[in-house]
Amino acid sequence: MLNFVICEDSKNVLNKLSTMLETIFVSHDYQAQVTFKATTANEVLSYAKNHKIDVLLIDIKLNDDFSGLELAQEIRKLDRDCYFIFVTGHSEYVQVAYKFKTFDFLSKPITLERLEETVDRLFDDIIRLPKKYLRIDNKNTIIDQDEIQYIKRDGMKLVFHTNSRNYETYSSFNKIQLDLPDNFVRCHKSYIANINKIENIEPVSNTIFFENKSCCFIGPKYKSNLMEVINNYGNFK
Repeated sequence: MLNFVICEDSKNVLNKLSTMLETIFVSHDYQAQVTFKATTANEVLSYAKNHKIDVLLIDIKLNDDFSGLELAQEIRKLDRDCYFIFVTGHSEYVQVAYKFKTFDFLSKPITLERLEETVDRLFDDIIRLPKKYLRIDNKNTIIDQDEIQYIKRDGMKLVFHTNSRNYETYSSFNKIQLDLPDNFVRCHKSYIANINKIENIEPVSNTIFFENKSCCFIGPKYKSNLMEVINNYGNFK
């Protein structure tokens, strides 16, 4: 699920952008949502310090002491992967905006067709980044790999356990392992663990504990390889 945030000082434009985005998400079956919207940069910056923002739509010239460009600069310090889409009626700021690794620039008034084209390209771009995002089915369900703690095989399904929720899809370990980076290791016939998320391993019960106290198990035939990868990878806390 991709989290979109909007910062626009006009409440009418803010609500219109939110409605258009939700319409696009539904019509294309995109796994995305508008999680926060605000009229000031400070509100968004406070939100960003405690919440994940995948895509930020920013009005460049806010009626605020804190401009959209300054907000982009601060957000980039917190997250180098966040997508920026600038919206404004001031075309003279375009060149400045692009220095913040801007994905697109939308001139007001923004139409549904123009916004839809941008969102379509954004999802295409994300899907082409196998080291960052994982597409788990044919319904545009995209997961940030950094959020995945472990993957469980449950019959014909795979269950992706993340920091915030679980995702289910009909697939197999053989298919999904081709798209996973080296920090995802088979630890059991029914589990693949993200070793970057491991908090502790209990050797007696062969249990792996993750950041939010969820857990999965280690199978005897996988234990030796798991420990070798953890020792070599060096990210186990």
